[in-house]
Amino acid sequence: MSILTDKELFEILGDQHHMTSAETPMRPDAFLKSDNQKMTVIEKHFHSIMEELGLDMTDDSLKGTPHRVAKMFVQEIFSGLDPKNKPKISVFDNSYHYDKMLVEANINFNSTCEHHFLPIVGKAHIGYVSSGKVIGLSKLNRIVDYYSRRPQVQERLIMQIFNDLKSVLETDNVIVVMEAKHLCVSSRGIKDESSYTSTIQYGGIFDEKENRNDFFNMIKTDK
Repeated sequence: MSILTDKELFEILGDQHHMTSAETPMRPDAFLKSDNQKMTVIEKHFHSIMEELGLDMTDDSLKGTPHRVAKMFVQEIFSGLDPKNKPKISVFDNSYHYDKMLVEANINFNSTCEHHFLPIVGKAHIGYVSSGKVIGLSKLNRIVDYYSRRPQVQERLIMQIFNDLKSVLETDNVIVVMEAKHLCVSSRGIKDESSYTSTIQYGGIFDEKENRNDFFNMIKTDK
């Protein structure tokens, strides 16, 4: 039996959409450095990467790129790694006693594949039935955005959103569907530009097919 090299194993795991945990893998010292300190180190290393690619780093168009990338990584597309950036979520008593499904559909999100650091772009659809608590509609979008802004696989991303909503709303009556295009599929490897990935997570009343179908009818997907 042949033994795979690390490089061969990494290629297989990446193409298998493999994840190791429902939690984002983080080191214990992840936040000992300030954002500026992290940006300084990333800028230096990205400068070296661009040089290794043969780019002329004295060119006016390129010499600012390492700084821009470092700032983008820390303060924008991976800002969801830092708990201090988690949105403050307020819930309210369901004083109007609305006891049917509430759906927020077509929530745009942008994330990043943790295997190739290429974009994941798609839409999330969320539904829940209140057990006494309700949440501001824009907060649903903010929760999706927060967990999207980190290196991800789609399976982990949907679980993190689902688990946070259950905790905040104090109910299992939550359903989340995510549909996304992965540029690691469309721009490299198989280069399939037409396919997309769908994931679903649900609990509580949505364990019943009838309630799931009501949700699918409301978001107008063919699941």
